[in-house]
Amino acid sequence: MALEKLGASLHDSLKKIFRVPIVDEAVVKELTRDIQRSLLQADVNVKLVLDISKRIEERSLRDKVAPGISRREHVIKVVYEELTRFLGEKPATLEVKVGKRNIFMLVGIQGSGKTTTTAKLARYFQKRGLKTAIICADTYRPGALAQLQQLARQVNITVHGDASEKDSVRIAREGLKKFEKHDVVIIDTAGRHKDEKSLIDEMKKLERSITPDEVIMIIDGTIGQQASIQAEAFHNATPIGSIMVAKLDGSARGGGALSAVAATGAPIKFIGTGEKIDDLEAFIPSRFVGRLLGMGDIQSLIDRVREAEIKVPEKKVKDIIRGKFTLADMYEQFEAIGKMGPFSRIIKMLPGIGYDIPDERMELAEDQLRKYQVIIQSMTPEERETPKVLNASRIRRVARGSGTSEKEVKTLIEQYFSMRKIMKSLRRKKLPFFGKKLPI
Repeated sequence: MALEKLGASLHDSLKKIFRVPIVDEAVVKELTRDIQRSLLQADVNVKLVLDISKRIEERSLRDKVAPGISRREHVIKVVYEELTRFLGEKPATLEVKVGKRNIFMLVGIQGSGKTTTTAKLARYFQKRGLKTAIICADTYRPGALAQLQQLARQVNITVHGDASEKDSVRIAREGLKKFEKHDVVIIDTAGRHKDEKSLIDEMKKLERSITPDEVIMIIDGTIGQQASIQAEAFHNATPIGSIMVAKLDGSARGGGALSAVAATGAPIKFIGTGEKIDDLEAFIPSRFVGRLLGMGDIQSLIDRVREAEIKVPEKKVKDIIRGKFTLADMYEQFEAIGKMGPFSRIIKMLPGIGYDIPDERMELAEDQLRKYQVIIQSMTPEERETPKVLNASRIRRVARGSGTSEKEVKTLIEQYFSMRKIMKSLRRKKLPFFGKKLPI
């Protein structure tokens, strides 16, 4: 069962609590069985499932209900707390010291998504204003350097590597010398299995030579409970400071990987949530469980908005509120929404509705947004700046150029004028970003 299906299943189980008139022992036991079934289907260890469900049942029935909340609310709170507890109550952060170079060495088995995750982690730090670089110390896999360079080029991050060099230590040292003035340097190493002694020895040698601030192990979310065996073997060879679980977006065994790694005591600090270079997020157990149960994650949504938002100059804001809001401005807003990620992921961050909107509807909304962007791109600069010039013949031309219908072009124009009207209605209101009425 994919994590998304696990979340929907757990959410459905909790919804039953709201439908019954009284939350008694029979209702709690049924809820516990539903949770057991959902976790087992997600490949979570049987012993761990029994332990969690036992604690949920006992606390739901025996704990004293706090004043001001109902038994129903108490049960939901217990489920949330117990699922958070087994994933680690406190988030573990990857410490970056200001004023010095921070070196992170990434290790993992072949095919774990390590190279892609290296680029994602570099992008994560870059977005936070840190000067970041990558060193490719994988001397075994053909194309590893080219793949890293291709990914890093998307976001303008420098990569050091040498496809003809077979000494990973030399490559790492040369890269570190080159990136002396960087804030963060991430070293991608060759994939290796716990039983490959020579490769494990090479990993030890590399770690001793470059003395990274932290060794991070990349775990493939699709390998399920086997994750703990690999994590322990790598930790015995080289002290692992943290874990990053990749490929959690549609993993059939993601629940098993998360619980298995958590059971080893190694802190999970990041999770990969998609294929794009921005699809990496800090692992905060309480937020993760909140989203899983359909309770939402407003803070993550705010963080995504902040990362995607367009910095609009004060003069531009004043122009927009005066009514100088163009289709070019509208296109920029569509781009900002697109940068936040798929609608399905954004919606799941909103409390109570994450699993209630059909995927088909969200896909239609995303398709419509992309279609509107193509329509605006098919217009001339004059049409984007002065939409009033869009007469019937121009609309026909735009529809042909964008591969859409005239009706869709007209709908976009209607929505534009509605947004423009809303913007103009704000002109005498007190706005939070200025703290006063605009002098318009």
